[in-house]
Amino acid sequence: MPVPALNNLRIAVIVIVVAVHAVMAYLGSSPASSFKFDDPPWRWRSIPIVDAERWYGFDIFCAIQDVYLISLLFFLSGLFVWRSLARSGSRAFLRDRALRIGIPFVLAVGLLMPLAHYPVYRATAADPSLAAYWQHWLALPFWPAGPPWFLWMLLAFDIVAAGLFRFGRASADALGQSIGRLGIRPRHFVVALLAASALAYVPPALMLGPWDWAHIGPFSFQYSRPLHYLVYFLAGAGVGAYGIDRGLLAPDGWLAKRWASAGAATLVSFSLWLGMVGLAMAGDGPLLVLQLCQALAFVLCCASGVLFMLALFLRFADRRLPMLDPLGDKTYGIYLVHYVFSIWLQYALLGIAIFAVAKAAIVFAGTLSMSFLSVVALRRISLLRRVDRLRSRLTT
Repeated sequence: MPVPALNNLRIAVIVIVVAVHAVMAYLGSSPASSFKFDDPPWRWRSIPIVDAERWYGFDIFCAIQDVYLISLLFFLSGLFVWRSLARSGSRAFLRDRALRIGIPFVLAVGLLMPLAHYPVYRATAADPSLAAYWQHWLALPFWPAGPPWFLWMLLAFDIVAAGLFRFGRASADALGQSIGRLGIRPRHFVVALLAASALAYVPPALMLGPWDWAHIGPFSFQYSRPLHYLVYFLAGAGVGAYGIDRGLLAPDGWLAKRWASAGAATLVSFSLWLGMVGLAMAGDGPLLVLQLCQALAFVLCCASGVLFMLALFLRFADRRLPMLDPLGDKTYGIYLVHYVFSIWLQYALLGIAIFAVAKAAIVFAGTLSMSFLSVVALRRISLLRRVDRLRSRLTT
């Protein structure tokens, strides 16, 4: 069973998330100055701090992570869902998810995000006081969720899975077994994944655009991607239901042996997608055709990236890695708190004349270390320990 590989991959994915947010202030394509806090369409939600120091290498890094990383997170999140439902039942499963995902989402969005975004306001504010900031925050037509937007969507997918288990288990079992059996014939799995992803992503990307976001209160989502993410979540659930030790994720299986081919496919498909994006933005050709090619290239690049990361860790990291051990049980907490430290460190480095790569390295190292220490400290709080004990009792 490739649990070490999957655990190492889970840790690596969170570290990559931290890295992406650490370098966002130093993108070569950013505008000359920070976005004003009150100005629609509130582009600071994507790039909170804009530094004068830039490096276009960060644009490439962030672009490729944007294509595949969240889909990989949903795939990994789905792997053990069906097994958890079979072990505890839908009610206990949903209680556990409410405690593990719902409560952290409320706390992170309600408490941490206002703290995280204060430097964004200060960067352009005439009155940088806390009172003025709070007035401007409440005047926004939405409640900025930041990275925790992922949690509410994951909880929604868990509710879908619990509903399938509760009201249509026979059909859901059959679907899971069908997906899992495809893993024994990985080429068929890849074709099915691409087809399902294309059906889920291409129509909304063409009708609503590939980039735009919706913000309803504290709930954010990209118009073109929820169904696409659901495909990857259900794909993970199907693979997990059939057994992660056989088929697609077998440590010595088809995917692990083809890690180099998956990597090459990722590079080629990413180059294709990047080219299609450039042509579509420039309007150099029939727009609808370019948008269709861009959407199909995204589907191909996303699948290649997810499969490459899985293959890479199955092939080279299916064992205990001591350097990752300290992060093992703290990645979730790091994900919840890291955005605060990332934005504040970027703000603190504004105006300091050092290279963008050096600034990004400082922000990344500082964010990861301070997030780690914060999680260690928070675990000592008795209230959080009681919540964790309650969750354990409800699921045993």
